This record gives sequence, C-alpha cells and structure tokens, in this order.
Amino acid sequence: MNDAQLAELGEAHPELAALRADALAAVAVAGDTVALEEARVRYLGRKSRLTEILRSISTLPAEQRPVVGKLGNLVRVELEQLVDAREAELAKAALAESLAHERIDVTLPGQPFPRGHEHLVTQTIREIEDIFIGLGYAVAEGPEVELDYYNFTALNTPEGHPARSSNDTFFVKPLSPDIPSGPGGTYPVLLRTHTSPVQVRVMESQRPPVYVICPGKVYRRDSDATHTPMFTQVEGLVVDEGVTLADLKGTIHQFAREFFGPDRQIRVRPHFFPFTEPSIEIDVNCELCGGAGCRSCKYSGWLEIMGAGMVDPALYGFVDYDPEVVTGFAFGGGIERIAMLKYSIPDLRLFYDNDVRFLRQF
Repeated sequence: MNDAQLAELGEAHPELAALRADALAAVAVAGDTVALEEARVRYLGRKSRLTEILRSISTLPAEQRPVVGKLGNLVRVELEQLVDAREAELAKAALAESLAHERIDVTLPGQPFPRGHEHLVTQTIREIEDIFIGLGYAVAEGPEVELDYYNFTALNTPEGHPARSSNDTFFVKPLSPDIPSGPGGTYPVLLRTHTSPVQVRVMESQRPPVYVICPGKVYRRDSDATHTPMFTQVEGLVVDEGVTLADLKGTIHQFAREFFGPDRQIRVRPHFFPFTEPSIEIDVNCELCGGAGCRSCKYSGWLEIMGAGMVDPALYGFVDYDPEVVTGFAFGGGIERIAMLKYSIPDLRLFYDNDVRFLRQF
C-alpha cells in the first residue's frame, strides 16, 4: 500500500490499520515455515479478525462501506503476497543450509549390495562340464520341446514301452496332421524325458568320432523326495572305432573320482535300457549314512547316479553309422541326484523350494 492509502486507512478504520501493522511484523519475524503458517492462520484465516471485518462491511453506514471494503481487500492482498514472499525466502534459506551441511561425498564407496551367486544345480553342471571337457568332450544342447521320434523312436524304444504313455510323459500335442514331421513320418510333440534326443541330433549332424555330453532340463511325471516333475540331466555319448565297455567303466570311474573325491566308492551292476546293450547302472555309496542304510538310499547303502551301456547297434541305422566299423557307449544321470550325493542333501525338493537359507550354504 502507498502512503496515501495508508493515511486513508488510518483515518477510515484505525483497527484495520493496527491489524495490518501487527500482521506485517508477525510475518517478517517468522523464522520457519511453522511460525509463518501460524501467522497466516491468525491474520488471514477464516476465523481471523480481518475476515470478521470484511464480513461486517454490510453493517456499516452506506458512505463507509466502499472505503472500508476497498482498503480491507488491499490489506488482505498485501498480507497474502507478503506471506508468499516470506515462504519463498525461508525455502531458499533452508535449501542453502542443506547444501552447506548435507553434501554428499561422491568419492566415498557406496553402500554394499548383497550379490547373488549361481544356483547349486548350475554350479554342479559347470563342474561336470569342466571334468568332461578336460577329458576331450564337447558340450551339446538341444530343444526341450521335442518330437516323439527323437525322444523315443530313434532311441530304439518300442511302441508299447511304458515311458511312451501319458502316465509317464508330458505330451504337448497328440499325433495329428498339423504337427511337424520327423524322419519317416509324423510324430507327437512332448517335453523331452531325457537329453538323449540331443545325442541323436548330434549323430545326424556329424560323422564319427563323437565325444559329447548333453546337459539340460527334462520332464517326467514323478514327484517325491528323490524325483521332481522337472529336473536337470547330463548325458554323454562316445562313438568311435574300438570303443569297449572297459572304456565306459574307466570314464565313469575317472568322473566319480574327480567329482566326489578319491575315497568315494562306486558300484557297477547290470541293467536294461532300450538304447544300450549291454546296459549297466552306476551307484555310489550313500554319504548320508556312510553305507549303513537310510531312507534316502532305501536302506541299501547305495544310491544310483546314472545309467549307462554300450550303444545298441540298432540306433546306428537311424543316423547312417556303420555298426561294423564303430562302437560306442552312452551314460546319463540327474544333476540334482549327483549334487545330493556330493553335498549330503536329504531331499531333492530343497533345490526348488527357493529357501535362501538353504541356497546360501553353497
């Protein structure tokens, strides 16, 4: 307000002039936003004296109403502008103080963030791969959604074999004309039950010699302490001239000695698989009970780690290999089962419970 307006205010409404002076002083001395808000409510709020004066203008004599109304509104606008200006000053001062006393030293190291690590299953795969790469093997991979041809037919599995039923295998699509054809016909699509189909695909793509291992996820309708519907498997295949069962036993023994340690005992016993002849199973002594017998090993003292055998000559007909020239062996086992035996884990399902307390141990 200018001098003329102030003089007119003092003459027309002394109380309003005094109220203005008090408000100006209160806003000017407000040291923080809390004090400033208190001053705003006291002098500009709905229950303030200024608001009461403006509401009572209608009760004044007619000749005073225009003057008091004009001057009262000028006081209100002036105080609102003053409050806004003071609020900006306080905010600027607060920012300056914050910058002066709360600076961040960007040269200091940051707060450490907990880092994860590879899952135990992945660690086991890497370790197995390292062992076999050291023995001269290559690592091969293939599709998890597979044709029945590669999963069963090309592996010499007969039509009536239990594994080919929906009770044991997850079929994605049944046999129908719209499914891609495999060699020699049209086949159902399924989730592979082992990584052996990768071996067939490798033999289709290259001539002997073949030295490969095939790690990857496989799917079967099993669920208990030692089986899960999805698990990880590693299989190996050797096809070359002059390969014998002695080479297979020596390979498995070397793997077991490097993976489990030189003191771990292994056992070889006869078995049957459609794609190997003769076939064997390889066991290691149960670390959980020291061979005395427990629930995990079904009280036998031994746990199977893999099946193996000499490649059945009938398989060579599917990949155009000459069984009179080459022989070979194959082996395969569950990664989780192998890790259980090495680290004395009692239940396969612990690998997939995602309990960080368990996973951090490895």
